[in-house]
Amino acid sequence: MNVKKQLKEGLVTQNPVLVQLLGMCSTMAITTVLFNGLGMGLSVLAILTCSNIVISLLRKVIPNKIRIACYIVVIATFVTIVDLMMQAYLPSLAENLGVFIPLIVVNCIILGRAEAFASKQSVGASALDGIFQGLGYTWVLLVLCVVREFLGNGTFGGGIISADGIRIIPEGFPALGLALPVGGFLVLGVLIAVTQWAMNRPKKTDTEEVSK
Repeated sequence: MNVKKQLKEGLVTQNPVLVQLLGMCSTMAITTVLFNGLGMGLSVLAILTCSNIVISLLRKVIPNKIRIACYIVVIATFVTIVDLMMQAYLPSLAENLGVFIPLIVVNCIILGRAEAFASKQSVGASALDGIFQGLGYTWVLLVLCVVREFLGNGTFGGGIISADGIRIIPEGFPALGLALPVGGFLVLGVLIAVTQWAMNRPKKTDTEEVSK
């Protein structure tokens, strides 16, 4: 179990959104204010981690022919728990996220990690994979929320600091298109491009550094 490698993969090199391009629907739909992004990110993190642990524990007893159906049952159980807790303790967040919480059941990030990792690895490694992949998903959501809320609405911290957030840019000046779905695609595209450039830029060799 290589913790540093798993952390790097979850946050950057195998980031579920920026590299694997998974969970696009929820990423585009709810990243308009910080409160929504934080709530969705933490929900996915909790569900992904718990599902990975249970699936790893059961990996040797789940029949291969029905493994996907079993994974979905496990994931749906934790989604239901999170959904009911959110409705009980954070009703405003539950209302904002709407159908996207129940749809976590078929979120490709969670089902993909169950199939590709948790079903083949130990409980400890699967738990760390869930945490790191969840953190990778969450930080991308938060960045998208901050950029879209700030440039699209001219505010920051909507739903957390105050209902509408702190107004930074006066009304009439923000680029309202960034708060629309097309704005989400533009911001995400730029973020993916920057990430790919940073990951693939040529590294300086020792010989080049000495010659300089």
